[in-house]
Amino acid sequence: MISPRAAGTVLAALGVLAFSFSFPATVWALDGFGPWSATGLRGAIAALVATACLALFRAPLPTRRQWAALGVVAGGCAIGFPLLTTLALQTSTTAHSAVVIGALPMATAMLAAWRNGERQPTAFWAAACGGAVAVIGFTLVQHHGTVSIADVYLVAALIVCAAGYAEGGRLSSSMSGWRVIAWGVVLAAPVNVAVSVWGLAHESVRWTPTALGGLAYVALVSQFLGFVAWYRGMGLIGVARASQLQLAQPLLTLVWAVLLMGEDLSAAAVITAVIVLSCIVMTQRVRR
Repeated sequence: MISPRAAGTVLAALGVLAFSFSFPATVWALDGFGPWSATGLRGAIAALVATACLALFRAPLPTRRQWAALGVVAGGCAIGFPLLTTLALQTSTTAHSAVVIGALPMATAMLAAWRNGERQPTAFWAAACGGAVAVIGFTLVQHHGTVSIADVYLVAALIVCAAGYAEGGRLSSSMSGWRVIAWGVVLAAPVNVAVSVWGLAHESVRWTPTALGGLAYVALVSQFLGFVAWYRGMGLIGVARASQLQLAQPLLTLVWAVLLMGEDLSAAAVITAVIVLSCIVMTQRVRR
């Protein structure tokens, strides 16, 4: 019989694998949808699936104290991150975006330390700052000393998603992981439905197989099923250990950028990804 630790590791790894396809799938969705309609439909479809699951399993309502944290999950993971990254991917490559968002585990660890009132050693903050400097330097080099609007979107997405991850990880200790994301996407549903209506009315839509396939993936897997596995895995093995597995996510996305999107992988992207990876490993080891 599989142990809880092994099961948690497998589930967290499946979550990471699912998330690593999100950027290519988003680019495919943009083949036929505008950024607002793609984001809104993504959240609305995920909310329908989540509502059905909550009703099927007769999930209890969250407590009063849990609603505030779920609001952060909804705002960060079900609204902010999908919209901001979709806007960024209109002009940014998948590989470039993967490098910038690759600092997500580090940002999550920093927010979790602040949120939990943890006092971290100087080495933790030095490594975190080193990773941030590497990402900033990479974006400046790529755009010849300037910051593009896509990079602004990506950094904002990084911050709001890290907040959603940190609060979701905290909630997973008192609420099953699938209910955390289910209630999160349901709570975000009114906003996403409104965004869908506006986007479909103001953006051109082409119902191509590529766009529908990308939308189906980001709605069902990136927005819901991937989080089910991820939060459940975090609940079983802890946020710190799960974050170690997430180190592979940007590297996997770089692989998909080359194999699936046909993008050229620059030396700067690889070097920056390795530097950020090293800094994240240091923050995780020092934190433990």
